Amino acid sequence: MARPTQEERLQIAAEMITNATGLLFTAGAGMGVDSGLPDFRGQKGFWKAYPSLARRRVSFKSVARAYTFKDHPRLAWGFYGHRLNLYRSVTPHSGFGILKRWGDAMADGYGVFTSNVDGHFQRAGLVNGPVCEQHGSIHYLQCSERCADYLWSADDFSPQVDEETCLLVNDLPHCPQCGAVARPNIMMFDDFHVLPTRQERQALELKRFLDQCQRLVVIEIGAGKTIATVRRFGEKVARQHQGRLIRINPVDFEAPPRAIGLETSARSGLEAIDRLIGAS
Repeated sequence: MARPTQEERLQIAAEMITNATGLLFTAGAGMGVDSGLPDFRGQKGFWKAYPSLARRRVSFKSVARAYTFKDHPRLAWGFYGHRLNLYRSVTPHSGFGILKRWGDAMADGYGVFTSNVDGHFQRAGLVNGPVCEQHGSIHYLQCSERCADYLWSADDFSPQVDEETCLLVNDLPHCPQCGAVARPNIMMFDDFHVLPTRQERQALELKRFLDQCQRLVVIEIGAGKTIATVRRFGEKVARQHQGRLIRINPVDFEAPPRAIGLETSARSGLEAIDRLIGAS
């Protein structure tokens, strides 16, 4: 039996969404690439985004360690401060709006599960369903010493970063309770101090949504195989809830049985499906 063409698979995906009562959007780094965010997959991709660290042969793993906030706090905040400024300045691409429109039309609503820390789902208006940020959010701060289970907004912190050195040049943020250097509430490498408070609450909210959903479709976008947590989570949810899975990825698009794999980028794939839904 011949494998369905890309157009045929797009049509099947459109029909799956039309027949659903609830949608789960699962997203990896590929979701943000179409917004202009850098892709850190592999050391070359990281050094391309941060040439000052490439010149010093500083790896992604070494700068994105929790202990860097203790050993080299200005370097740690140079990296994460640059990312915070980038995520604030970049506009989420049109695919987010498509997901919001689809989700808002569902009888059972929608939920989000993402490894991205940029906060772009909320910024794009996907706030009517639970958003589970698996690795945390760069828009919240915590104490680097974890003196208490306390988080606060990063809105009042405006990092100034010297891009030639990737170092923070203005004042470091500090914990308002103990005075230690503050850090983003993000899961890092070798991280024993991240506070899971928000993620645990978000996971419970997502579970409540999934448990009441009648006909679920999981739409996975830009989640690769290198760190396959997002892929595994979506596949598991689809199995447990007798749902269907749509996988959108320009490279790792192979899908398990009863799932549809689309060889395309995030925005292009979502726009192509949306046109078919609109034409039906």
